[in-house]
Amino acid sequence: MSPPPPPLGRARRKAGRSAHSFDPALGDGELIEVRHRFAQGRWTGARALLAATGTDWDRRGHRVMVLAGVPSAAGWARDWLLAEPGSPDATTLLACADVLRSLRPKARPAERDRAREACLAAAALAPADPTPWLGLMTLDRTHGTQDTVSAHFEQIRSRHPEHHQAHHLMTARLAEAGSGSDPLHQVYDFAAWAAEHAPADSPLAVLPVVAHAERYRVMAAEGSAPGDPAASGHWTGRRARQVMKAAFDWWLEWEREDHPRHHTDLNFLAHAKVCEGRSAEAAALFHRIGPHATEAPWSYAGRDPYPAFVAARAHALGAP
Repeated sequence: MSPPPPPLGRARRKAGRSAHSFDPALGDGELIEVRHRFAQGRWTGARALLAATGTDWDRRGHRVMVLAGVPSAAGWARDWLLAEPGSPDATTLLACADVLRSLRPKARPAERDRAREACLAAAALAPADPTPWLGLMTLDRTHGTQDTVSAHFEQIRSRHPEHHQAHHLMTARLAEAGSGSDPLHQVYDFAAWAAEHAPADSPLAVLPVVAHAERYRVMAAEGSAPGDPAASGHWTGRRARQVMKAAFDWWLEWEREDHPRHHTDLNFLAHAKVCEGRSAEAAALFHRIGPHATEAPWSYAGRDPYPAFVAARAHALGAP
């Protein structure tokens, strides 16, 4: 019988942040190199990278949002537009940069309005591209209604039915509806539906695990689940075990190292296996994760995410 998992790090103070920097690039070497140059104002590398990404929509969305997170991204994207007026790539990057800026705590409503208009303008320039709608969904995930989030999600799905980041955003939003530990909560139905209708090799097979973690996040925040996820019992019921086994079996058969956000899925899977007390399976996942830890879900229930990740990894790998 496996030893119980460790407490996943201490709860952090409300104003605190982990000292560790979680890199949203998730090991994309080309993106990391271009981001470094883009932060210095050399936007031609970003232009070449996005042109080369083409219609790989998951990768395009991932790369655009990471570049948009550069603090000076909006200014450099405007410089790009001065050199190439009407560029769909530059317009989309500027729109997503405006979205991320408008999500800052001190942002004014007018900034959100401008970001929304910028996304709609980008969508008009590139009708087939789901990325401007991903920007809108990211904005309204925090500041919109469920109806607007759902409408953006459908716009994305009509262009790319398996859009990874959009499904994660929708799962997080749906998990926040209602309260308590309802085993029939709508987020579980959504995740099961998405996994069932995706192709066999789609990483959306992991979405039910994400839904389970997102519900824990919400229940812990409202006080209906203990603050230590490993001790909560949330991952030990029959339904939870079935979800975890199906997702882990999918990973064993289909591991999608080629997917730009596969480290996100690995972190959710590893977290679930740690909470389930399956150290050997968690260890295999930590080996694949390597240095690419993600803040979610290790931060859930107000935990300091990097210490939580390190403690869980050390336990799974048998480190002293």
